Amino acid sequence: MSRPSLLLLTAFSAAVAVVGNTVGLAATVTEGAAAEAPTSRLGAAIASDISERDKAAARRNRALDLREQAAQAAESRLRATPQPSAATPAGEAPAAGPDQYDDLARIYQVMKPAAAAVVLEQLDLDVQMRVAQKMRERSTAMILAAMTPKGAAALTMAMARRRAATPAPSPALAAATPPRR
Repeated sequence: MSRPSLLLLTAFSAAVAVVGNTVGLAATVTEGAAAEAPTSRLGAAIASDISERDKAAARRNRALDLREQAAQAAESRLRATPQPSAATPAGEAPAAGPDQYDDLARIYQVMKPAAAAVVLEQLDLDVQMRVAQKMRERSTAMILAAMTPKGAAALTMAMARRRAATPAPSPALAAATPPRR
């Protein structure tokens, strides 16, 4: 008898390995759908990236929910302030120690304009206007630029109406006071 060649032995062992791997994979698939097939490094990397992206999206959604809750709480606090009495004119807010809108204006000025615009747009138009009037002009402009066109137009019109309703200072008083920077 002749001895088999090395090439023939290699081919036979490769065929046995293929059959064995096929039987092994078939057994894991038929054992249950919950059992996952072995993953490659690429598959593991993709799965890791997807899970990281899902975690980041969950963090962003949580932050947005917290901002929305903060905006709703601020609006409810502002609405809970005492309403103007008959003694105060209709256009003026009641005199209450430090102005409540100063704190909100400071908060919105510190926020990034895009984030502040999203939250500010959810507030009542009167609250938006009062907060925007207390803010620096540059901060207000950046927030208006980040708002939706409809929201920015509504706030701008409300502020313009408010400024038109307030009387302009007399020329003598305007000359006596230095301009603000």
